[in-house]
Amino acid sequence: MTEPTEHEQTQAPRRVMVTGGAGFIGSHIAERLLQQGHEVLVVDNFYSSTRRNLTHLFEHPNFELLRHDVTFPLYVEVDEIYHLACPASPIFYQRDPVQTTKTSVLGSINMLGLAKRTKAKILLSSTSEVYGDPQVHPQTEDYWGNVNPIGIRSCYDEGKRCAETLFFDYRRQHDMPVKVARIFNTYGPRMQPNDGRVVSNFIVQALAGEPLTMYGDGSQTRSFCFVDDMVDGLMSLMATPHEVTGPINIGNPVEFTMLELAELVLELTGSSSELVHLPLPQDDPTRRRPDITQATEVLGWEPRAQLRAGLQRTIDYFAALPTS
Repeated sequence: MTEPTEHEQTQAPRRVMVTGGAGFIGSHIAERLLQQGHEVLVVDNFYSSTRRNLTHLFEHPNFELLRHDVTFPLYVEVDEIYHLACPASPIFYQRDPVQTTKTSVLGSINMLGLAKRTKAKILLSSTSEVYGDPQVHPQTEDYWGNVNPIGIRSCYDEGKRCAETLFFDYRRQHDMPVKVARIFNTYGPRMQPNDGRVVSNFIVQALAGEPLTMYGDGSQTRSFCFVDDMVDGLMSLMATPHEVTGPINIGNPVEFTMLELAELVLELTGSSSELVHLPLPQDDPTRRRPDITQATEVLGWEPRAQLRAGLQRTIDYFAALPTS
C-alpha cells in the first residue's frame, strides 16, 4: 500500500466522487483518497465490478456507496470527480455495446453537468484504445489514432474518443477544470478473474493448470502498469493547476510480447500449463506502448513497479480468491 505523502497529508479534506469506484482501478483510488482523509462517494451500477473490491472500506466513516447508472443524471455535492465509469475489458464492453457507448457519452455529459453545477474539478479515465491499432510507435498524445469506427471494439474506442471531445468542449465553452488521462494496460489485485484481459486470463489459467490461451503467435506487445503506479499518476494529474488539461498518457513504457508475459506467469506460478494459440480478435492492436514524456515532465511521474514484482502480487491475490 502506498502511504500518503507529506503534501497529501496537509491538503484540506475534500468530498470526492469516484464513478466506477467498485471497479479495479476505481476501488484503489477510493482507498487512497480515504487514506488521505477525504470523504469518498463511490458511484457504481456493478455491471462489470464487484462489491468485494470495497468491503474493507464499508465501515470507514468517510466512505459512502451509491448504486447508480451514470447514464442518468445524479444530484450530489462534490469537490472533485474521478470519472471512471465504463466497462473496460472487451468481454464486458462488447456484451452490451449500445450501453457501453451510452456510458461513455451520456455518462460524461451527466458528470460534466454535475461538475459544472458544483464547480468541481473532473478527471476522465480515457484509454490507450483511442489510438486504435496505432501506426505511430510509441504513441504520443498528439497522435490522432487509427480506429475502426464500425468494428466490434468501436463502442468502447469511439465512446472514449467522444468522451474526450465532450470534456474539451466543456473546457472551451465553460472554462471548466477538466483533466483527461489516457490509461494504458494496467494490472494488479482486484482485477476481475473473468474480465478476459491477458494478465488475468494467464494467471487464472496457470493457477488452475489449464492451457494458456494465446491469441495469435504471441509476438504482439503490451506495456503493463501496476495499479499503484497508475493511481499515483491519476492523482498527480488531478492535482495539477487549472491550465493543465491533458490528454496525458499514463502507463508503463516497458514493452513485453505476449509470449514473454506467458513465460513469466508460468515461472511465477510454477505451472506446467501449455500454450494454446487462437486467432487474433478483430481490430486487436498488435503493438501498444505509451510515450510518457508529458507525464514525466508535467506530472513528475513515472512507474516504479517492475513486472515480476507486480505479477507476483497479482498472482497472490488471485490465488487467495474463493474458488466457488
